[in-house]
Amino acid sequence: MAINFKFWDSSLEMKEGIHYVNGRSFKGPFPVGLESAMFGMGCFWGVEKVFWNQGGVWVTAVGYSGGNTVNPSYSEVCGGKTNHNEVVFLKFNPKLISYRELLKLFWEGHNPTQGNRQGNDMGTQYRSGIYTFNSQQSKEAELSMKSYSSKLLAKGFSSITTEIMEASEFFYAEDYHQQYLAKNPGGYCGLGGTGISF
Repeated sequence: MAINFKFWDSSLEMKEGIHYVNGRSFKGPFPVGLESAMFGMGCFWGVEKVFWNQGGVWVTAVGYSGGNTVNPSYSEVCGGKTNHNEVVFLKFNPKLISYRELLKLFWEGHNPTQGNRQGNDMGTQYRSGIYTFNSQQSKEAELSMKSYSSKLLAKGFSSITTEIMEASEFFYAEDYHQQYLAKNPGGYCGLGGTGISF
């Protein structure tokens, strides 16, 4: 069955559930053959931008995962009472970009040694995390962490604090957070890597 997508027309108002950058639905349905990935790397505004222009990434969305409440709001997550992480969920075509290539973007795109913070952003919602959707992703994530950890330690960094776990339910963040840095080009982004290549 063919899936029809409405592409973004910048002359129109922003539409809920439609990706501001590429005009695709970020709430589905998604084309057959795509796989899912989910990462936490700090404030999700900058993290989403890391992935949305990558070839092979079909669509991205920001939201909350890894916590213990249903449908949390941004203020609840920021209050630190839900244990959710700010994450980016994405659908990608494994024929065009591998999960290992996504892991490279993850490791190089932030500092995974800082615990519950990223730069000046502090709190459990800014922790580093890889949330996997199958056993192969889990295996690749663990191997990549072992490899990158040795490189960081050799350069004087602390141990990696990234959590790797099976993906739990993903809750979409409020619409104004979606593709925030495309809608607000001068917006805040506290994301920064270590400068160490994966």
